[in-house]
Amino acid sequence: MTAPWLPPITDDDLARYEAAGFGKPSGHGIRPALLIIDVQYRTVGSRPMPFFEAVQEYTTSCGEVGWAAVHEIARLLAVFRGLGLPVLYPHVAPKRSYDAGRLGGKVPAIMDVPEQGYRFVEEVAPEADDVLVPKRHPSAFFGTALVSYLIDREVDTVVVTGCTTSGCVRATAVDAFSYNFHVLVPEECVYDRSPTVHAVNLFDIAQKYADVMPTDGVIAAVTDLGSAAGGDTVQSC
Repeated sequence: MTAPWLPPITDDDLARYEAAGFGKPSGHGIRPALLIIDVQYRTVGSRPMPFFEAVQEYTTSCGEVGWAAVHEIARLLAVFRGLGLPVLYPHVAPKRSYDAGRLGGKVPAIMDVPEQGYRFVEEVAPEADDVLVPKRHPSAFFGTALVSYLIDREVDTVVVTGCTTSGCVRATAVDAFSYNFHVLVPEECVYDRSPTVHAVNLFDIAQKYADVMPTDGVIAAVTDLGSAAGGDTVQSC
């Protein structure tokens, strides 16, 4: 397992989780689907910019780290498309006053994002056969038909990409795990506004809910599955 969370995770933190038996690889199944969560201009900006410049355009922007992830997601997306595997886009739709709920109180600025910010980033935008999953809450599963879509496509493994690592990515990974899907998180394909928060959440996701690995590792696993279509055994990453 790679360790993109070093620092701020300490040797003592690692020792505690190892002693408790966390962080073992859970592997993958035979039918993966790619989730591209909230990769919209509101989360990366209209162009790569340092964070404090980017938030002047969209308060929800993560800045240039988002664009770095977009390029990695594009690589992974090309593999899924080439193999004819399912691609789904959980995304936040433009906010209306009735959507405010607790989120509107906790993060008021999110209610004022202009509609153009909700457009999908062109480099990884959906195509005609992809599934759009509008959501109102962090988890792509909460209040959506995502489970139904995955079952219909006989999916047993979800590859979670997008943002934010600490928010919608984490919530979706936890719920996917709770539904007994295998969960893979390509570490370069997720992003957050804070490097520290990103690292800590990647660590926690890897210890409890998913296999976190480099994008190249996920691409290799998915490519192998595509080449061995029709298999029926669970493989270890």
